[in-house]
Amino acid sequence: MRRHRIRLPATDPHQLDQDEAYFLLTDPSGEEVKLRFHDYDAIYNRPGLYEQLFYDRLKCCSPKKVIDILHYTMSTASESFSELRVLDLGAGNGMVGEELRQHGVARVVGLDISTPARDAAARDRGGVYDQYYVNDLTKLESRQREELVEWRFNCMVTVAALGFGDIPVRAFWESFNLVEDGGWIAFNIKESFLDNRDTSGFSMFVKNLILTEHLDIHHIERYRHRLSVDGRPLHYFGVAGRKNSAIPESMIK
Repeated sequence: MRRHRIRLPATDPHQLDQDEAYFLLTDPSGEEVKLRFHDYDAIYNRPGLYEQLFYDRLKCCSPKKVIDILHYTMSTASESFSELRVLDLGAGNGMVGEELRQHGVARVVGLDISTPARDAAARDRGGVYDQYYVNDLTKLESRQREELVEWRFNCMVTVAALGFGDIPVRAFWESFNLVEDGGWIAFNIKESFLDNRDTSGFSMFVKNLILTEHLDIHHIERYRHRLSVDGRPLHYFGVAGRKNSAIPESMIK
């Protein structure tokens, strides 16, 4: 897979929020293009660029870390990882799905709002997913929901996709409620979203979820998600727990 010419900006990165960070890419014509870290479609359309930027350059470890947390949590509960039927929410180009497959799960279904993400997963990690849906969970049609319900998910994972508008609260709510009661939930979230000073909608939702009876937290761990543009560690929390019951719609309003 070809290597890309990437240049990180010389401007002060402290002035930019994490979802506003960008890099400069030299395309085959020699022109330098500015791309935001969250310009996922443009990144996925270039084979190997996502991995080179986030995993090689910025040392992201979250797909492996979150799945390791889930695997450890289930092993301490004496439950079989291989029997999971997993919904990978915000599946992107399939890195989380690949980690799940390496642990021998029974079924892995990807779901993302992005067609380029699905195409990148098929291109770079063919065979990882039993099915990959491109759906907007905030506007899910009855037929689409019924098809997802038929998978009888007993686990949902979402990695590096929460809290920046990539996956809205309603989309997380829909996917959580697709999991059978007693199933497993695993996700990660930037540490600042659990700070009491953060009163944004998503932050309040997650903090409320952790404190309610709908999710029984078994493991929560702070770790280094990746490096920032200037080399500072960005810390996230990895969370794994068991779903007790569906979240009522009133909770997301």
